[in-house]
Amino acid sequence: MSRIKRFLVGILIVLSAGQFPSLGISQTVPNSVQLAQSTIVRQILIKGTQRIEPDTVKSYILVREGDSLDISRLDRSLKNLFATGLFSDVSANRRGDILVVKVVENPVINQIAFEGNDKIENETLESEVTLRPRVIYTRTKVQDDVKRILTLYRRNGRFAASVEPKVIKLPQNRIDLIYEVSEGSLTEVESIRFVGNKTYGDRRLRETIKTKETEWWRFLSKDDTYDPDRITLDSELLRRFYLSNGFADFRVTSALAELTTNRKDFFVTFTVDEGTRYKFDKIDMKAKLHNLKKEDLIEVVGVEAGDWYNIKIIDKIIDKITNRVGQLGYAFVEVRPRVDRDKIKKTINVTFEITEGKRAFIERIDISGNIRTLDKVIRREFQIIEGDAFNNSKLRRSKNRLEGLEFFSKVNMEKIPGSAPDKATIKVDVEEKSTGSISLGGGYSSSVGPLGDFGITEKNFLGRGQLLALKLQIASTRSEIDLSFTEPYFLDREIRAGFDVFHVNQNLQETSSFDLKRSGFGIRAGYPITNEIRQDWNYLFSKSTIKNVDTTASTLVQTVTGTKYKSEISHSIGYDKLNNSIKPTDGYLLNFNTSVAGLGGNDKYLRNTLRGRTYYEFEDQWVLSLSGRFSHILGIGSDISITDRFHMGGDNLRGFANRGAGPRDTGTLDALGGEWLYSTTTELSFPLGLPAELGLGGRVFSDWGALGKLSPKNSKTVDDGSLRLSTGFGMTWSSPFGPLGIDYSIPLLKKDYDQIERFRVNFGTRF
Repeated sequence: MSRIKRFLVGILIVLSAGQFPSLGISQTVPNSVQLAQSTIVRQILIKGTQRIEPDTVKSYILVREGDSLDISRLDRSLKNLFATGLFSDVSANRRGDILVVKVVENPVINQIAFEGNDKIENETLESEVTLRPRVIYTRTKVQDDVKRILTLYRRNGRFAASVEPKVIKLPQNRIDLIYEVSEGSLTEVESIRFVGNKTYGDRRLRETIKTKETEWWRFLSKDDTYDPDRITLDSELLRRFYLSNGFADFRVTSALAELTTNRKDFFVTFTVDEGTRYKFDKIDMKAKLHNLKKEDLIEVVGVEAGDWYNIKIIDKIIDKITNRVGQLGYAFVEVRPRVDRDKIKKTINVTFEITEGKRAFIERIDISGNIRTLDKVIRREFQIIEGDAFNNSKLRRSKNRLEGLEFFSKVNMEKIPGSAPDKATIKVDVEEKSTGSISLGGGYSSSVGPLGDFGITEKNFLGRGQLLALKLQIASTRSEIDLSFTEPYFLDREIRAGFDVFHVNQNLQETSSFDLKRSGFGIRAGYPITNEIRQDWNYLFSKSTIKNVDTTASTLVQTVTGTKYKSEISHSIGYDKLNNSIKPTDGYLLNFNTSVAGLGGNDKYLRNTLRGRTYYEFEDQWVLSLSGRFSHILGIGSDISITDRFHMGGDNLRGFANRGAGPRDTGTLDALGGEWLYSTTTELSFPLGLPAELGLGGRVFSDWGALGKLSPKNSKTVDDGSLRLSTGFGMTWSSPFGPLGIDYSIPLLKKDYDQIERFRVNFGTRF
């Protein structure tokens, strides 16, 4: 019976030893028969240690000298030693009453190197791996680091990358660890397909998402390389697009990316379920706050029955209700939209439930991630401060304001519990991006001919949110240098203030027979009155010199030869309801400007200008715009200088050359300008059916306006202020090298002495 017992114990020890990991080094299994025959361990002998003290090894052994030998405790001891990561092999054996524990120490890393990496810098790879020099080497950690490196390459669109770790043995049980990297080529998106879409074609949906199909013109973009995070973003972009166009039931059922066998390309397929397209029907309010009536809120809705359902409109209404309720004195509110679909009528009834929200105050706003940007630059964009009642709507607007600064590549805001149930902490984490730029430019403009420019801009000067810019432009008929500085929060108030210093040389020989040199400075300040209304003030002092006057020039031009000084103060007020300040598709903008000169200097006048623009998108990407301007200048005690008069043609009246329309001298036909001007542009922009990322768009337009009336006593002029009209078509290209615009115009109403310009080209490049 004792023999059978010893045999079973031996089998148990062999099986337990087989659980020990191995790094390719042979492992010794204890002699079970010899161990079982010993009852008392008189001595524990540690062998194989180099850097590690034997007592350290003994501390992991559960059997002590003088103890009876316990096989299970010895088994756990060996596993504990292995778990430390200090050893590549451990074993135990008995020599009489001596227990001998042998260990093989893992080597120490001397240095870590990367070979073959061109697209990702060593510093980036070093920050990704966990192993470091003077750290114990283990194969498990190396394998984990290989996975981390591969993940990093895949985030950069290189799924064909491979990493092979190499070990170079050194004396004193040290090694050099080298990661040999084969980066492979970029794994591009060969095809993007959509399944289940009926209302919108594949081309329109490809324009909506961020990921793009690989094409030769995308050599400056990484959007055509596969990125799983971007695919997730694309699913959300598709959802927001459909929800903004009436499809309240839309969902992306799957987003599948298939890698080709050569690991060079991906085929991406989005399977979508559009569902029913709905229109708004009834919009109602349920106010559950004391003395709050829905009649006080319904006017902020601004949605009519029959409009397509749009989740963006729902979000805007929630913000408006929250603001209005706050103005009425309710600090803690929660607005929830309840959507009721009628699938037969294909309509949606929306009821906004306004209830008392959980009472919570802002205890603290914690900001992290800003290395260069000062805390106060971030805090002043917040619509709420410490001590205010918590408001989700204001928190969202605060985030939007921070993102609008364009100082940060990422802005995260999170509400976390405070020190008490009615207190909350706002945690803000930002990731800064480069805000400085140097631009070199060259191109051609119909206004000034061939041109080149150089500019330096810093939008976050010294981390204070200030704008500092220097611009130098040299062209065949115009050269300019301009230095400007803007403080967005002057005196720690929401006042945008700044100054400009400029010097301009302009050759006007072809149009007015003289050269103009102008130098000066201006100071400005502006502030918002409401979210839509803004007021600005400006003071300008300049010195103008008219020289090189042709001997045959107009009498009016000859009389103003020499130097004049101008001291001008101006005021403007604007009302902005555009949905996007850069590329608007809806809304309108109004601006009225008044300027008075004469507080010093030679020029004395009163000038008024009213401008307006409106946009209407009647079909997806088909935008109709209408813009107009009316200007008038009145001399105060003297005639208006030719440098202060209005001119028409070029940018404000296509089909006519710069200063090509309006009053002229009867003899020389020099352009003399006018004292009043009105102009209007009607334009329809539309897609050309090409991929949106090409940046190509078409337009048809009609410009019309008039300029007059100039009648100084010492000058004979032609022009009765008659109407000019032109129509045409054009194309715009937002190229990687700068904006390009080409227009072809046909003057329909003109005078014989007008200067015509059918083609108009503007091209610029920056790199």
